[in-house]
Amino acid sequence: MEGIQTTKQRFGIIGDNPGLNRAIEKAIQVAPTDISVLVTGESGVGKESIPRIIHSLSHRKHNKYIAVNCGAIPEGTIDSELFGHEKGAFTGATTTRSGYFEEADGGTIFLDEVGELPLPTQVRLLRVLENGEFLKVGSSKTQKTDVRIVAATNVAMFDAIEEGKFREDLYYRLSTVDIALPPLRERKGDIHLLFRKFASDFAMKYKMPTIRLSDEAIQLLVQYRWSGNIRQLRNVAEQISVLETKREVDATTIRNYLPDTGSRLPAVVKSQEKSDFSNEREILYKVLFDMKADLNDLKKLTLELMKNGNTQDVRQENESLINKIYNDDQDDSYETVEEVMDVLQIPQKSQQAPNPPPTEQAVDPYHFAEEIEEEETLSLHDKELELIKKSLERHKGKRKAAAQELGISERTLYRKIKQFDL
Repeated sequence: MEGIQTTKQRFGIIGDNPGLNRAIEKAIQVAPTDISVLVTGESGVGKESIPRIIHSLSHRKHNKYIAVNCGAIPEGTIDSELFGHEKGAFTGATTTRSGYFEEADGGTIFLDEVGELPLPTQVRLLRVLENGEFLKVGSSKTQKTDVRIVAATNVAMFDAIEEGKFREDLYYRLSTVDIALPPLRERKGDIHLLFRKFASDFAMKYKMPTIRLSDEAIQLLVQYRWSGNIRQLRNVAEQISVLETKREVDATTIRNYLPDTGSRLPAVVKSQEKSDFSNEREILYKVLFDMKADLNDLKKLTLELMKNGNTQDVRQENESLINKIYNDDQDDSYETVEEVMDVLQIPQKSQQAPNPPPTEQAVDPYHFAEEIEEEETLSLHDKELELIKKSLERHKGKRKAAAQELGISERTLYRKIKQFDL
């Protein structure tokens, strides 16, 4: 079994961070087995090095090693890419095609960005992990494959599982061994070593002298938060190597190549909460259900008022219902049953008025209410309009004060103003 330092030299890995050393040590230990491995870490930390180490030190090293970026393949074609397809399976499938799992039989397949796999593909992948079987798209014939799977992701997997974006059973099958690579900001002692390596490589590539950093520039690099990790550091080293004419680089020059804000590259962070649209939709559904319940209560109360002209009895029998509908808040509440009747535009009968004498034929309460409204509305309309106008003029258009003087709620007054086009 190779040592950590030997492996670093072989694969060009620079650094002596304990977290990095532990990751390489775990890769060396699991390489001789066929255990599935999940490599985790932020974007740009060098996760692709671990699968190469595992394959090169395994008994599969003489067979194929295929790296697949799952996030770069469209959802509609990823099943065909991974598992192949039969001729005529879909539009454009003019020939039978072998997928990556068939091509990598006996070797290793590296699934980068595995957290981006669509759910139907995750089911197919789980079957491969469970029993080594898969079906080509458009085929009913089961095929066998002997493939070592190493996956990598920068997604917070447990958050993805909770949100239903990744299967929990697949996660545990992939992560038999979990190898985590630390971000560059936790490897401060390795930052200058990596920069020097990149600067030397670019000097050879572009045939120019190697740049050198001042002490202040080195300190600035070490203290900077490398959100893009090693990939970002390499990019900065290349820019400085090409653009700067002076080979001695100070902190001021370095600062011009370091953005003030963090990178927008994906990292292992908690997923965002539900979108504002989802929250607003849920609120809207709740409001609609509440309105439906209130409407049913209003229907019940209206029927009671039409059947029984004695508002005092109605108030006693339906007091809880009236409070529920009309007393939700102080400003928009109805204090009396009379106001409720006013809202419903149902004329009130005197509490002392005797009940109508019984007749042989059944009396339709709705027809009775309509007749009363036709007889009394015309005389009340003008008086009501006159009182509202006077109150509004007296209070200089202030609806709340006018409503208090009139003895009705502000909501009722507002509707009357709309009704009379004041």
